[in-house]
Amino acid sequence: MSCSSVFTPIELFTAEDMGRRRHWSDEDKIRIVEESLRGHRQGSATARRYGISRSLLSIWRRAYREGTLGGEDRGGGFVPLVMEEAAPNRLERSAYASEDARIDIALANGRRMTIPASLPPSRLAALLAVVDPR
Repeated sequence: MSCSSVFTPIELFTAEDMGRRRHWSDEDKIRIVEESLRGHRQGSATARRYGISRSLLSIWRRAYREGTLGGEDRGGGFVPLVMEEAAPNRLERSAYASEDARIDIALANGRRMTIPASLPPSRLAALLAVVDPR
């Protein structure tokens, strides 16, 4: 009995075949990252499909989550703000005055913050530096 009939093909690359490093456009990176996030355990399969290392895909995924994938021009603009003024009735005024009003903030990286309206701007700036560093 011989086991020589079962073998795994090996592909050899010569120095001429290697060429330079590939440069991925931001659109390609985003498309690959979004494809890798579609299902369970898709990171390794997606990396193999595109011939990139899992660690490079992990770096791209982290940048995608932080909102930095795609350069500075993505997500760096203004965010629309809608303010509504509602006059509370007399019964609600006493309850409203005893509780601290809250402000909901939706950040560009997808996170949300709810802060008290009485929070000093310097404390808010320190919080934003931690939650959404840019």
